Order: sequence, then structure tokens, then C-alpha cells
Amino acid sequence: MNNFNLLVSTSRFNEVNAKAEIWFTLLMCGDKYPIILGIKYPGLITATTNIDNKEVILKIKKILEKDSNFFQFILKIVPINYVCETNLKVIKDFVEKYYTLYFNKEDSFKIELKRRKNEIIERDTIIESVAKIINNRVDLDNPDKILRIELLGNVSGISFLNPDDIIIIPNKYNQF
Repeated sequence: MNNFNLLVSTSRFNEVNAKAEIWFTLLMCGDKYPIILGIKYPGLITATTNIDNKEVILKIKKILEKDSNFFQFILKIVPINYVCETNLKVIKDFVEKYYTLYFNKEDSFKIELKRRKNEIIERDTIIESVAKIINNRVDLDNPDKILRIELLGNVSGISFLNPDDIIIIPNKYNQF
């Protein structure tokens, strides 16, 4: 689990089906050797693709435009840019080092933090510490960019996203 670039969620007990679904989908997107792994958190799996994860997201969106019912088990796909140790200093270092590659000076942003069974670092501590690094304007309602931090035990995923980079599959569980 230490290296992945897609975090996929499914309903509990459908992880095996979602693994097959994302594997097949990544093959359709042109990746000959995707790596799909279950992790210890129910409803979550990781995928490692050799194709740029933003390009994969665009290809999956095209598949969904043709067939909105393509996915039966996958609920959400989040691209992950960096994987690191769940340690506040390490997370801050990654954000400080890379955010200017993804955020323009005029971009507004918000931070989304997803903690899964992680009481090591307080939620507010992470958000406040990371927000101080980024000099851009905060917009919680309509940001230009999203910094998403996924805490998965002692491993964390960091994503610098446009608001439409996350694929959420509309179904009875994900109503808009």
C-alpha cells in the first residue's frame, strides 16, 4: 500500500468486485499492468497505474459519458499525487515542496482531510498547519483547487486537484 496513485471506494463487502472493476477499467484505459490492492479499511482499495492518473480520470469520464451505468461497484475514484508517511512534518514538507506546481498564485483553494482511524494527529492541527504554507486565498464553497489529504493509518495520500478531478458515481448512495 505504500505506493498508489488512485484511491477507490466501494460499498462494504464489495471490495473484490470493485478491484475487478477498476482493474478492467485501467486495462481499457491502456495500462497493461495495473496493480490493485485491498487495504485494511473496509470499502477502500488502492490502484497503481502506469498512466498519468489525471489522464486516467479523463478516460474514465469518457467511458461514463457513453455508459453512465458502467460501474456497478465503484462509488468514487480519487487521484493521488504523492504517498508519504502519516507525520505532520512530512505532510507539510510535501505540500510546501509541491503545491506551487499545481496552484497558480491567483487560484483559491480549500483543504479536504479524510481521516480513517487516525487519532495520531488532530484534524484542526493538520488543516491549520498546512493552510499556513499556502499563500493563496481560501474559498470553502467554490475553490479553484483542492488540496486533499487522505490519512490511511501510517500512510497518507496527498492530492492537488481541480474540483472535477474526483469521479463520484451517481447512485442511490451518492445523491446530488
